[in-house]
Amino acid sequence: MLLYLFLAVYFFILITVFIYASHRYYMVYLYYRHQKDKPVLKRKLSKLPRVTIQLPIYNEMYVARRLITASCDIDYPAELLDIQVLDDSTDETTVVARKCVEELKERGVDIQYIHRSTREGYKGGALANGLKTAGGEFIAVFDADFVPQRDILQKTIHYFSDNSVGMVQTRWTYLNRSYSFLTKIQAIMLDGHFVIEHTARNWSGRFFNFNGTAGIWRKEAIKTAGGWQNDTLTEDLDLSYRAQLKGWKFIYLKDELSPSEIPVEVNGFKSQQHRWAKGSIQTAKKLLPQILRSRLPLKVKIEAFFHLTNNMSYLLMLLLSVLIYPSMVARINIGWFQMIVTDVPFLIVATVGISFFYTCSQKEAYKDWKSRLLYLPMLMSLGIGLSVNNSKAVLEALFNKKTDFKRTPKFSIEKKKDRWLGKKYRGEINFLVIMELLLGVYFTFNIYFAYVNKIYVSIPFLVMFQVGYFYVAFLSIFQVILSAIASSRLARHFFSKRNAEDIMAA
Repeated sequence: MLLYLFLAVYFFILITVFIYASHRYYMVYLYYRHQKDKPVLKRKLSKLPRVTIQLPIYNEMYVARRLITASCDIDYPAELLDIQVLDDSTDETTVVARKCVEELKERGVDIQYIHRSTREGYKGGALANGLKTAGGEFIAVFDADFVPQRDILQKTIHYFSDNSVGMVQTRWTYLNRSYSFLTKIQAIMLDGHFVIEHTARNWSGRFFNFNGTAGIWRKEAIKTAGGWQNDTLTEDLDLSYRAQLKGWKFIYLKDELSPSEIPVEVNGFKSQQHRWAKGSIQTAKKLLPQILRSRLPLKVKIEAFFHLTNNMSYLLMLLLSVLIYPSMVARINIGWFQMIVTDVPFLIVATVGISFFYTCSQKEAYKDWKSRLLYLPMLMSLGIGLSVNNSKAVLEALFNKKTDFKRTPKFSIEKKKDRWLGKKYRGEINFLVIMELLLGVYFTFNIYFAYVNKIYVSIPFLVMFQVGYFYVAFLSIFQVILSAIASSRLARHFFSKRNAEDIMAA
């Protein structure tokens, strides 16, 4: 009886993971089904409105100047543009940013430096504070890791000729996509979101979200939706859903690009993923009941559920990982052939679905898309490897554990020759790396167990889990060690940082 109860729990988790993975098929279907519904600019504004550009920064000494100067070079009438540098920094960034602002003021730029002595509300608090004195009818937001295109306002502002439009979002691209193996995989992961998911949701009439940067808001939409709030770690996702619940229309411009810098250091990447995963579950807890009770179309409610709860799949994946060995033992006791006709079809369909989803994103965005498909197996392994980190985030959200908003370290990395080792900021390693290592060892044993018992068909899937956990764990440890070495005076004397960086980019 206990054996069958255990298998029932295992299959419940497996099927739930399968449903979330299969949802990617539906996203691809919506993407191609609604190509004809792409936003079209029907008319331009007869008179350009005043725009405020908000630049929230926190300890960004390496990229602050790049962001500020690029924002001041945006092509828009100077008399209709004001810029706010919203600096919550506690390090040398304050000197860098203040000096840059003073230089630009001398050139006649309407730019204001606003520094808060406390970081209350984190990024959302900084944006809300700036909004009090923002002179623009529209608010453009750019994070520190972005380099705004000169024509971004000219290409977006006219969509607000429709008075029901509350926000226009552009697509992220990546300055350092080719920097390392890790950045190449991250870029593909993000492309799935920005090329397929955002497009599918928006163009099919479902809710999608402002991504915290590279978008323009109507100030009235922010205010009527309740403003920036700090009870979740994803203030952008939270405000987006509240605004759309109020009836504001959002527009996604897939072909308008905003270059950004993605994390080059895996612990910083994990911190970013933790924040996004936790924030989405916090937003789901906060807003899903209201969404489900509303009079919104059923299709909107269903997609909102999948969108806001998607990170639950990491927790389910972790549970599935732990249960794999006992499930194999149980199935052998009742006939291992059961595994082939039950587990394997689910795993194949889910794996193919994820691969198909990311393949479509690359095909739609790049001419050399075929060369990028080589990274898909490792992309899936990385997603599995993140399950420990992101499961912690999900559990913290479910049990209302409060944590600080941890920024992602940025180093102004754009080319392969750029280096981050030895610079001030670094990601933090924690005890979870031990769990990742243990899971890697656990799956090594599972592979051996499957081989001895001639369950060969399951070995490729077990390897994918093993590689994912080991990759995330070893890279986390390796980069921390390299960073510590590069930061020491002794290492700078005896070692070449360029050589260490070449190792990391390999």
